[in-house]
This record gives sequence, C-alpha cells and structure tokens, in this order.
Amino acid sequence: METRLYFVAGDIVNNAAVGALVGLLLSLLVGPGWPMIVAMIIGMVLGMIIALPFAFGLSALFGAMETMLPVMTTGMVAGMAVTMSASMNETSIAGGAEMGAISGLGVFAATYIFNAFVKPRAAKWTK
Repeated sequence: METRLYFVAGDIVNNAAVGALVGLLLSLLVGPGWPMIVAMIIGMVLGMIIALPFAFGLSALFGAMETMLPVMTTGMVAGMAVTMSASMNETSIAGGAEMGAISGLGVFAATYIFNAFVKPRAAKWTK
C-alpha cells in the first residue's frame, strides 16, 4: 500500500464515500421484513456491484491495487452490515450511510494494518 499523503487521504475518502453510498442505497432496499441471511447475501453482492465502477474509476487516480482491494471489500462489508442491520430494525437513509462510511473506514484500517504485517514477511519469502 502507498504511504504518501495523497494516496492515503484518497483511500480514506474513497472508502468512506463508497461505503456511505452502498449503505444509503441498500438501506432503501432492505427492510425489517427480510430474512437476515438473504439480506446479507444480497447486500454483499449488490455492495460489490455498486462499488465496482467506483473502484475502476478511482484506480486511475490512486493506483489499481491500492484502490480495487479496499473499495471492493468496503462494498462487500458495508453491504452486509447495513442489510443485516436493516433486516432487524428500521434503518434510516442517514443511518445506513453512516454505517456504510464507518465500515469503509474500518476496511481501510484493516487493509493498511494487514499490509504492514505482510509486507516485511513477503520480502524474505520472495528472495
């Protein structure tokens, strides 16, 4: 992952924005009458479909691998989290967007932490 400020700030904004968009759209779709497992699966698939065009578009500005992995994972995680929550109780549009943005920031943090853990080990594996 990139450590320069432009790319890190871009990743933060990208993940939060895509997560908020996925959360907003899926909170409109899923309601309390949905079975949780069905809502989760549909949320995961639709979240990744919604995130895909943004991942492609943003990869030109912020790098393909640095953008595709976290943004697509954000779409999946935000989709699952928002739809599971919406299937249990009524979720507002703003609440869905907020949950999606928080999911995006969580995925961003997890991706960077995992990369910091794996990168030093990969150097000795590939020599």
